[in-house]
Amino acid sequence: MKRDEEFSAYASKRWPALVRAAVLLGCSIPDAEDLAQTTLLRCYVSWHKVTKADDQEAYVYRILVNAYRDSRRRRWWGEIPAAAVPEQAEADATTRVDAADAVSRALAGLSRANRDVVVLRYYAHLSDQQIAEALDIAPGTVKSRLSRALTQLSADANMSDLHGGSHA
Repeated sequence: MKRDEEFSAYASKRWPALVRAAVLLGCSIPDAEDLAQTTLLRCYVSWHKVTKADDQEAYVYRILVNAYRDSRRRRWWGEIPAAAVPEQAEADATTRVDAADAVSRALAGLSRANRDVVVLRYYAHLSDQQIAEALDIAPGTVKSRLSRALTQLSADANMSDLHGGSHA
């Protein structure tokens, strides 16, 4: 019973962070919740490996990234037409929504490999070594992908929208 209690406490604590990481990787909120659930299910099944991992966070984020990639291989992720245009958000709530949208659009412009590195570094706060372990790549590859991604993000018009600036 100790294993179940230990896992339950871990899952409760990590759930919000896993969902947010999945959203940043490119999932809608419902899909992000499904991905977090899949990740935690895989963690539960191999809980002994998770607890024995040298770096538990890197191990769990590796499961998340792999589950995300698996889900993208299996389904079509194109646009789904709607009969009616959704209502716009309240004007006073737009600042936060606009910022989140700008970041999401900028992240969507990155390659999957570069987006993975940016999300794991700046959202999950993993080190180069942890990211390398999570993605099964060399630490030098992490650094070069991060450098390319940051260069691309700094030139992205969506990011200049955050500061109210214009990009020419």
